[in-house]
Parts: sequence; C-alpha cells; structure tokens
Amino acid sequence: MTQWQEISGAVTAPRGYQAAGLAAGLKPSGAKDLALIYSEVDAIAAGVFTQTQVRAACVDYCRQQLQRKASARAILCNAGQANAATGEGGWEDVRESAQLLSQSLGIPGDAVLLASTGVIGQRIKMDALRDGVPKIVSQLSHSGGDEAAAAIITTDLVTKSIALEAQFGDRTVRMGGICKGSGMIHPNMATMLGFITCDAVVSSQLWQAMLARAVDKSFNQITVDGDTSTNDTVIALANGQSRTPAIVREGPEAQKLEAMLTAVCQHLAKAIARDGEGATCLMEVSVNGAESDADARQIARTIAGSSLVKSAIFGRDPNWGRIAAAAGRAGVTFNQEQLRIKLGEFQLMDGGQPLPFDRAAASAYLREKADGEYLKTDTVAISVTTGTGPGKGMAWGCDLSYDYVRINAEYTT
Repeated sequence: MTQWQEISGAVTAPRGYQAAGLAAGLKPSGAKDLALIYSEVDAIAAGVFTQTQVRAACVDYCRQQLQRKASARAILCNAGQANAATGEGGWEDVRESAQLLSQSLGIPGDAVLLASTGVIGQRIKMDALRDGVPKIVSQLSHSGGDEAAAAIITTDLVTKSIALEAQFGDRTVRMGGICKGSGMIHPNMATMLGFITCDAVVSSQLWQAMLARAVDKSFNQITVDGDTSTNDTVIALANGQSRTPAIVREGPEAQKLEAMLTAVCQHLAKAIARDGEGATCLMEVSVNGAESDADARQIARTIAGSSLVKSAIFGRDPNWGRIAAAAGRAGVTFNQEQLRIKLGEFQLMDGGQPLPFDRAAASAYLREKADGEYLKTDTVAISVTTGTGPGKGMAWGCDLSYDYVRINAEYTT
C-alpha cells in the first residue's frame, strides 16, 4: 500500500513556503522567466549539481554556499540566459542577483541560492532582473507553486510538478517539487533544474545523503539525447514546519522520508523524459537479475539512451536486436544465454534466443503508446532480465523523432 497520497500545490504544498513566477523581460518571447521559492524560516538545504567541467556561475555559487552553510531561505531562478561560460562578468551577475534578493526579502545574502537556464554564453539581463526582483517578492504567495513551475521552463512543452503528503506518527509531512527539462538530458545530471520543498525535521547530513541517493535513482536514470549541460541543479529544502520528531539517523522514519523524496524525484524525472524534445512517448526500461542494483541501472540507462532503440520505438518497430545489443555493450558482465526481453506483454527473447511473436500486434502496441494520455497510457515498457542475481534498476527515456533534429538545429537561430 502506498505510504503517501498526491496533493495539489507543488512547492507551496508543504507548510511555511511561498512562491511566485512572473515575466521579467528575460525571454524575448515575453513568457514567464523569473521564479522565486521562499521559506518563511531557515530551511536545511541540500544540492546535487552537474558533473561537467564547464559550469554556470550559479552552480559554483550554490556549491560554495552549501559547503559553508547547509541552510537557505530562498531560491531564485532565471530562465532565458544560462550565464555559463561568461567569465568574471557572469560571476558578478550572480553575486548581484543574490544581493538584490537578500535586500528585497530582508534576509542574509548567504540564505539565497540561485539557478539559471537558457542559452550558454549569455549573461543574465541584469536590468530586467533588477526590476523583476522587487516585483516577484511582492507577488509571493502560499499558492504560487504553479506560477513558479511555469517560470523556469525553456523548450519544455508542459510544466512539471508534484506534491505528496504522508503521515509520520500523528502528524503530516508534505513534500513538493517542480522541475524543467526537455533537451540535453543524460546522466550524470542534465539540462534540468529541480527544486524540492519539504516541511519535515531532518538533519543536514542525512538530507544531503537522501537527496544524492534519490537523484541517482531518478534524474540520473533519464536520458533524451545523450547530452548534459552546464547548469544542472537539484536543490531540496526542509524547513521543519511539520513539527514532527527530528530525523537525525538512519531508521524506519528516515527510510520513509527518503522513499517519499525518491517518489517525488522519479515523478519529475519521468515527466522530463516524456517531454523530451520531439518525443511522442515515454520509454520505461526495467532490468532484473543483475549482480547488483548499480549494474542493473547501468544496463537500463544504456538501453534507454541508445539512439537505435529510440529510433526503433519512434518507427514503431519491435526490434529486439537493438535492445539486446544495447544491453550487451553496457559494460556489465552477464551470460547472454540468460537474456530475456519483453516489450509490453510481448515476449521477444528468452534464453538468449529470439521467440516467435506477433510483430504486427507489437508494432500496434507502440503506435497506441504514441497516442496515449501524457505520462499515463503513453509509456512503452521494456523489460530485460540478464540472469538470476538480486540486482534491479529502472531508467526512462523517450523516442527519437524528426522533430528533435529540427528543434536543435534551430535552437539559437
């Protein structure tokens, strides 16, 4: 039985949080482009960031802030300019952004965390930001989660948010999240931003460890196109306003909170994969029978990221050979004579050998998923068994369509 239920409100569902989103003039389209998440009290803060050597100034800024102090009050995100590869000028923009927000909110400068998304090499339009910060502070509300979700997207077709509620003893804990991402998506981290709020009482070290593990099972298990970027950030706040007993060590309550955090991250991660640029369906790859969970996740990621598998899914071609080949090159040792592959309910391979199956019906299954309801009935399920080991893992991706090339060929033009 599920330990929690889904509720509305996104990042403002937990107690003690406000949010807002507005059009500050950062995007040429005039769409919402500035988001603010605010905790009314100090919150424990954890972060996971891009692994690339070419990073946006906001990434280095947040890393430094969290190394000094694992708490924060506010997250400000601009969409339109990535402020990556912008040198000392970009760093000055970050410092000024934090100062502007701290002054407007009346909080210390080191209580501000920052994120940016947009075109690499472009600095933030600071004139627009200077005007926008006081306005967005004035628009903060306890129902502003959806506005914030709309203000962080770039090439996304839809906003992405979730909120959950669970009982911890006689009190309720709530957790909410928003994210953005559509292209340049691949482990480790990708062109994505994710912001999570929670009202549980939890120690900073435990919260950081929980987030890192949750990211490994979610955002690091999605792929759209094999590319990562410069700005990838996931920040999680926990402000303690649920007044539940403090979770300070591993145990049943910590496991429950981490499972809740993982569920939030996986929901958001799957929404990113489904909204992959040009995608028509979500791919969910499950792997069982590996020697370890890490091995299973690696095989699942390789299959989900295979351009040949993704192209076959787009072409409605139940080509099990491409799935088998991707599993085989994942860098994980297994006995190919134990390999089993299923596409939905269609058993394509067993004992390392192909099986007869209804190819027309399997192709129809893929066509049906392309016409399915977003994130609910449009999921193409690929199941792979590599042996009899205890390892299991999942990864998510999307098909590779003609539109992906068009979107990225014209990205800056």
